[in-house]
Amino acid sequence: MAGPVLVVMAAGMGSRYGGLKQIEPVTEQGEIIIDFSLYDAMMAGFEDVVFIIKKEIEDDVRARVDCGAGKCLNVTYAFQELSGLPPGYSVPEGRVKPWGTCHAVLSAKGHIGGNFAVINADDYYGAQAYRIIYEELKTAKDGACYDYSMVGYRLANTLTEHGHVTRGVCRVGPDGGLSGVDERFKIMRRGGRVEYEDGGEWVEVPEDSFVSMNMWGFTPSFLTEIEEGFPAFLDAAMEENPLKAEYLLPTKIDELLKTGKAAVKVLPTDERWFGITYKEDKEQVMASVKAMKDKGLYPETLW
Repeated sequence: MAGPVLVVMAAGMGSRYGGLKQIEPVTEQGEIIIDFSLYDAMMAGFEDVVFIIKKEIEDDVRARVDCGAGKCLNVTYAFQELSGLPPGYSVPEGRVKPWGTCHAVLSAKGHIGGNFAVINADDYYGAQAYRIIYEELKTAKDGACYDYSMVGYRLANTLTEHGHVTRGVCRVGPDGGLSGVDERFKIMRRGGRVEYEDGGEWVEVPEDSFVSMNMWGFTPSFLTEIEEGFPAFLDAAMEENPLKAEYLLPTKIDELLKTGKAAVKVLPTDERWFGITYKEDKEQVMASVKAMKDKGLYPETLW
């Protein structure tokens, strides 16, 4: 794998959506959201893709990917297994929830040979986002600290009309670098403002704030960091919340920022994110991708 690798996190089931939303068709041709992401990634220059999935959905995912994008891209599969733990650790009785996004990326370690981008399978990121992160990853190289990046979306461009969302609101320094990520829950429009709930109170957040949509760029050092940090996470998880604790990308990145081990460039984009968070979102997503096809931004049939 000579160029940057695209890592697609597709192991999660959509609990709010109520099904396997990653393979829900959004066009009359039967295309799914990840088809558009893979098309945009291919046009940006990506050639190698690693899908992180659960073993039990392998057949469903392969049936949608291998006969489409798999004909044009080098697609491999990694499996996020609940039992994929370091020696000496075992799955707590009653645990069914995956171990989180850091664990997901770690499960793909054997398929990644260089710099890589990470995305969610069920999010539409836009063509520009892939172009800017691919160009960044072509030259990213660790120096005095790790050389990471993140595509930053404007909060207003990431909301749904059908409920609330959780977003990592970014603190960005004057140099354009990420200084921290504040996880905000239940973000939605209320009375003409964008607000989130905090302890029963509603707090306004500027709608032009940069947020993370889990589109990250990493050098291989990140794989080493999350692997070495996994036992410490598990020790705390087993003590505090053994059934639901998650080893999350934003949390680990925040830790590396605070210790000065990493620098994260925020790569701004004005692309509009969309995804199927709620069942009601599907109609809007279908209308959006059809409009883009009508404008000639995508061919009538992607693959």
